[in-house]
Amino acid sequence: MRISRRFWLGGCAVVALAAQYPALAQAAAHAAAPAAQKFSFDWLQDQARALAARDYAPTRQAEQDWLLNLGYDAYRDIRFVRDKALWSKQNLPFRTEFFHLGSLYLKPVQMYEVVADKAQLIDYKPSYFSYGHLQVPPEVAEDSHLGYAGIRMLYPLNRATQLDELFVFLGASYFRALGKGQFYGLSARGLALDTASARGEEFPDFTSFWLERPNSRRSKSVTVYALLDSPSVAGAYRFVVTPGENVTMEVSARLYARRDISKLGIAPLTSMYAHGENNNRLNQDFRPEVHDSDGLLIANSNGEWLWRPTINPLELGVSTFSLPGLKGFGLLQRDRDFDNYQDIEAHYEARPSAWVEPKGDWGPGAVQLVEIPTDSEIHDNIVAYWIPKEPLKQGQSLSLDYTLTWGTPPAGRGRPLQVASSHVGLQNGVGNPLTKFVIDFVEPDASRRGVAVTAPKPELWSSIGEIMNPILMPNPHSGGWRVVFDLKPDGNKIHELRCVLRQNGKAVSEVWSYQWRI
Repeated sequence: MRISRRFWLGGCAVVALAAQYPALAQAAAHAAAPAAQKFSFDWLQDQARALAARDYAPTRQAEQDWLLNLGYDAYRDIRFVRDKALWSKQNLPFRTEFFHLGSLYLKPVQMYEVVADKAQLIDYKPSYFSYGHLQVPPEVAEDSHLGYAGIRMLYPLNRATQLDELFVFLGASYFRALGKGQFYGLSARGLALDTASARGEEFPDFTSFWLERPNSRRSKSVTVYALLDSPSVAGAYRFVVTPGENVTMEVSARLYARRDISKLGIAPLTSMYAHGENNNRLNQDFRPEVHDSDGLLIANSNGEWLWRPTINPLELGVSTFSLPGLKGFGLLQRDRDFDNYQDIEAHYEARPSAWVEPKGDWGPGAVQLVEIPTDSEIHDNIVAYWIPKEPLKQGQSLSLDYTLTWGTPPAGRGRPLQVASSHVGLQNGVGNPLTKFVIDFVEPDASRRGVAVTAPKPELWSSIGEIMNPILMPNPHSGGWRVVFDLKPDGNKIHELRCVLRQNGKAVSEVWSYQWRI
């Protein structure tokens, strides 16, 4: 499950809807523009349900040599011509560009435009692209059914006079989005199946997209529908996307099991953590920290907030947080200080956080965090998702709705003190077996930082080993509280650590949770 960020989830299977439904297959097989067909989310759910009742039938990838042999740089030479973007003629605030097939993206994804509840197939047109220095075979100009690899949505996110990338769907069921003033970092997926399992991970694919034309130039949201397919499951998805300081996606997912699913990962997020303040395994880097996300935040239905700093482990780590109910979870980039990254090109301090908030009661289950060893920042090595307690069996269906927010981490009044930083280091001295931990807690509402309050009491716990020398002190630089303690380890074993601040027996901070070994 080592994922190259450079190719961004390339090489993933994509199944064409036209191969599954005769009417759409016939439409894609003739040069004449097919008639528009009725479309609704109910119709899409019917298609997914029918698809799950059939044997899985992957579509063959493109076989043209010039597409197969495209390297990374050559593939980047293929650029969509901006004035050919979907909805540019209507002068709408949202515009859609398409990714070309090639390199590792070799299986076509069907594209449709939805207008007044009617769906029209969008044919591939070579004139939509500039090919740079590439020598494109002459027959490409005659192939209107080559297909596309994915979509890029544009919107004047940062300035009214300039179109910026708002979100992208490309590769398997991966997608990512941006808040105002941010740069791409972590990704989301439609679904994760058997992640970090002995069986091996299965990557479902978004095989077709339906792009609903906004109603007017004043439209504040855009809606994208997608059909998902894999050997184990089919699904219908709807994404209602609203840009702003943060970008919100109202996600509706309807899943239909083709066979029993042992581990169903809902609303999966994928990110990168190479090294940072708490885990500097790659200590030859001039940059103090290199990561897209510095922690996992979980909001329990009982009111508890848990913060788990991410790490780059020496071996595969899987942590499971069982919950009676889920209020929300996300991979966050809390550290927004450039001085802690020193990377002028990568802009790690401006990478978005992603926060998943269920609509309705998802019931009991667990958030699972997967951390994979990596020696390079080009690999996504952090995955988080929700696992329902009850598995999905063959023939069963599951309906889930949630809000996915991209941008700055959730914060505000009424929230407990949050973990601002976690530092870890060996104690000085020959033969000293102790490891020192330093945790800073601050008010999530910055305007309240430094306000005098009664000192809380730290509550510390370790699964093994011995916690020694605990100290609580005010931190005048952060306006919060600092907890310092030493850990006397019990050999080279995994130590599960927890720290929470309490007043009158009530938790007034997030629960700091950490997994550590020598």
